[in-house]
Amino acid sequence: MASFSSDHHDHGNPEILVQENNPFIRTLTLHQPKKLNVISNPMIFRLFELFLNFEHDAFVKLVILKGSGKAFCAGGDVVYVARHLYNVNLRPTLNFFKIRYTLMYFLATKTVGMISFLNGITMGSGAGISIHGSFRVATEKTVFAMPEPVIGGFPDVGSFYYVSRLPGFFGEYLGLTGARLDGPEMLALGLATHYVPSSNLGLLEEALIRKLGASSTNTSSTDDYAIISAILDEYSEQPAPKTKSAYHYMDVIDKCFSQSTMEDILSSLENELATIINITDHHEWLSSAIQSLRQASPTSLKITLRSIQGGRRLQGVGECIVREYRIISHVLHG
Repeated sequence: MASFSSDHHDHGNPEILVQENNPFIRTLTLHQPKKLNVISNPMIFRLFELFLNFEHDAFVKLVILKGSGKAFCAGGDVVYVARHLYNVNLRPTLNFFKIRYTLMYFLATKTVGMISFLNGITMGSGAGISIHGSFRVATEKTVFAMPEPVIGGFPDVGSFYYVSRLPGFFGEYLGLTGARLDGPEMLALGLATHYVPSSNLGLLEEALIRKLGASSTNTSSTDDYAIISAILDEYSEQPAPKTKSAYHYMDVIDKCFSQSTMEDILSSLENELATIINITDHHEWLSSAIQSLRQASPTSLKITLRSIQGGRRLQGVGECIVREYRIISHVLHG
């Protein structure tokens, strides 16, 4: 992996707070609460610089990543992209995606352990910077979604790789409808590795700092991973998805979203809706899915569907990110 540097980053960047808990653990806090911790270009550069330093620091065993306020991270800076597109200025827009994708690839291939506290809104790039880490902790406040087709985009930052590997055809459902998932649903689907009530996150962080710090002097990376897992398990719960969760409609999702085209998917959903008799929750869920598809960009839906289907054949996240960058380049050039 080549080094990544830019004059844009600022060592005193207040948008990312850095806490050195002990020689072995660092806590990074995305600190733009009024903007729901949307990731700007300077934040991308700073995150890359920090993680690159951690990767080359023999002492650092774990990075804890979290957000300020009611969001973990609501995504990338779409205002920045929209402004340059409006002015038909493609170079900054392409560069925006290039540096973002480069960071995601680095996070997917680094060796330093990472835990993300997804305590709040987690969308777009927020999913990207967390999903490639070792551990992902959801809470009762977690709201996860990939709403890109609704705004004329498509899920990216490596998402086609991990979404295509969700149970059955849930990845197609999630990526196409932009459906929101809560903490228990993320855990059930494997998008989160653990579920911890938000009131216990502080205690969990303290335990990680205390126990991992006390045992890290003479441990291997394998031992560190086992210690972190044991601490997370100690604070974790196993909540079941709610009654109205789409997770309970997996058979219908597999039936409808396994179709090869968007037209067939929508037709299958509408046929399913027409056959329902007196199943209120089922009716509401299907109606919501159909409405979401009808409101989204048709082109975005077709790109998303084909990419998720193709994602199952990819060998790794790297291949996925290269393909995503090619797609966005073609889209931006028309």
